[in-house]
Order: sequence, then C-alpha cells, then structure tokens
Amino acid sequence: MVAGQPAILVAQPCSKSCWRLHGSATTRVGYRSGGKGSGCQTRGVMAVLVTVLAVVVALLALVVAGLLRSQAEILRSLKGLGIDPGRDAPDGSSRPAGPAVRRAAPRLEPRPALAIVGVTPSGDAASIAVVGTGRSTLVAFLTSTCTMCAEFWSAFSDAARYPVPGDARVVVVTKGDEAESSTRLRTVAPADVPVVMSSTAWDAYAAGFAPYFAYVDGPSGQIVGEGMAATWDDLVKMLERALADAGISAS
Repeated sequence: MVAGQPAILVAQPCSKSCWRLHGSATTRVGYRSGGKGSGCQTRGVMAVLVTVLAVVVALLALVVAGLLRSQAEILRSLKGLGIDPGRDAPDGSSRPAGPAVRRAAPRLEPRPALAIVGVTPSGDAASIAVVGTGRSTLVAFLTSTCTMCAEFWSAFSDAARYPVPGDARVVVVTKGDEAESSTRLRTVAPADVPVVMSSTAWDAYAAGFAPYFAYVDGPSGQIVGEGMAATWDDLVKMLERALADAGISAS
C-alpha cells in the first residue's frame, strides 16, 4: 500500500450474516455482527451446544425408560407374590416395615399329590411316595440361599421343638443340580429329614417361589393346603386353617 493512499477494502461473503474484508496490502477482517466477536464462530458454538443438548436429552430418555421398565418388572413380581403396593391397610394406616409375602390360603378344592422323584444331595436316586400312605406329608420347597428358608432349615432339624400340625412327616424338595448346589445343601440339610433335588417336583406342585409348602393328606393322597409362609408361626397358622377346612385334626 502506497503511503497516503486510502486502503482498498474488498468485502467477500463468509456466511449469510458475516463478511471478510481484505485490504490491498494488509488483510484485516471485520464483521457485520454489530458487536464484538464473530458471528460465524457464535453460530458454530450454538450448533455444537444444541447437538450436545440433544444427546444429553436422548440419554436421559433412555435412563427414564429403563427405570420405568424396572419398576414394571418389580410391580409384576410383587403382584405374583400377592402383594398390592398401591393398596393401604384396611384401617387406613400404612403397612408395617419388614418383608411382606403372600399368605396363600388353602385351595378350595384339594388336588392330587404326586410322588417326589429326584436325587439326594449326595447324588443317590430318590423316590418318596406321599400318596396312599398312613401318614400325612409336609412337602417343603426350599433353597439353600433363600434368606427366609434359613428358619425352616433350622426348625426341621429340631422336630421336638417345632412339631408339624397333623403329625405330618417333612420332605424337603430343592431345585435340581442345574439350579442348586449339592455341596451347600449338605451343610444345611437336617440329618433326619429327607432332601430331594427335583426341579420336576417344583413344576408338578406349581411351587413358583420359596419357601413354599404343600400339605398332603396320606390316606386320600390329596393336597389339602398349600402356599407360602415367611416364618414358622405363619406356616403353623396356615396349616391349621387348611386342616380345619379339610376336617383333619391338627393335633
């Protein structure tokens, strides 16, 4: 640029709202943004922010969808246990804290029982008849890892202290070796109570949860009472009601 001559500026479009000004000797850049900074840069930053915001919103939507799906699964599981989370106690007070499980009433109509066939925790074949016997049988469906089952494993080890209503013998049935540890079972199984590993028996007796119990009347071979119980006291009360309904003495 010659001294004394004005600079010649050429405007070239950079975008719809910004212009780049070039001098003949020295290049200078000016903008029609009306303020400090670059309109082009501002537009680019805004585009990045909008993109990031969209990604964050999409991730949050996935998280919320996952939480809702998990809640639905939990509600279905609770309803399967006979628990209605949305219903208050009859007196209007809130439910007490602690585990709530279904107190399954005995079936209105007894159904035939089946022999318990499977293997023992030691691997020996086992077949226990519960039909046409002179003594009733309490079939207890337990697992070695169920927290509530621990009380029943202990109670069945002390028959004198924890007698079964109706003077029934006890047979414990666990899942088969595909779902249960025989090693763990050998550490919790009572010495005088037969333990049979049989997933087939679980299906035959429709024992969907543990601890689950079925009371089989020996002479008739009918299941006169069945359901879940959280404690030994719950089990005794359930069996006493079932035996009373069936006209069988609980003593």
